[in-house]
Amino acid sequence: MNEDQPLPDRETDSLLLQALIDGELDAAAALTLERRLAADPALAAEHARLAAVQAAVRRLPRPAVSADFTARIAGLAAPAEAPAAKTAPARPRIDWRALAASVVVTAFLASGGTVLLMRGPASDDFAQAIASSHRRSLLAASPIDIASSDRHTVKPWLDAKIGLSPPAVDLAASGYALLGGRVDVIADRVVPSLVYRHREHLITLVAAPLEKAANLPSGPLSAGGFSLVHWRDGAFSYWAISDMARPDLDDFVARFRDAAANG
Repeated sequence: MNEDQPLPDRETDSLLLQALIDGELDAAAALTLERRLAADPALAAEHARLAAVQAAVRRLPRPAVSADFTARIAGLAAPAEAPAAKTAPARPRIDWRALAASVVVTAFLASGGTVLLMRGPASDDFAQAIASSHRRSLLAASPIDIASSDRHTVKPWLDAKIGLSPPAVDLAASGYALLGGRVDVIADRVVPSLVYRHREHLITLVAAPLEKAANLPSGPLSAGGFSLVHWRDGAFSYWAISDMARPDLDDFVARFRDAAANG
């Protein structure tokens, strides 16, 4: 490709997503891209994939390199010694152990090691992905795809879209109004989400089938500056996330679980 020609949109988006993950975008550019992520599930899925790969690579243990292997790499790379005539300029020192480690990591990734990295994000990565999805919904023009306080409208809509839906219980009498629902793409998984409002705060309730759920401990957590509560029932694994005070979020979870259990 000619260097004067602009990159295709797909390549440009990939570069922007990597810059966002690395924290290299300024505030205005990051906000613009976050809004695009909220409106484009495919772009959001690619962002989640890149973030998962980066997190997995960072967790990759540094491979042990034997002294014999290091010596052989150094021997292959070092040029033959020429007869010394005059004082030769000092050569830059090379960290052959670091070079050998890099060779081993590269060989691991090229030989299919990426399959291990992409099997699925670790539990903390999934919680961070939920936080990113919730943040994008707050930046979007609307945090919901289907606007309704009627559970008999929200649940069938989610069922029709992706074939599953959690119980959309009515908690308006307790101060938690159902606003509607949306389809989220979190860590490459398509999952249903319910959205509730408590005073000026929004609560996202993400649900996933148990067989696809990350192995998170039940109970209070936090991710991305938000409070997060995780629990399971017989069919779903739930994550309730909000910027509201922890006692209020715990109260919402307790009321939702009680209402869901009682039909």
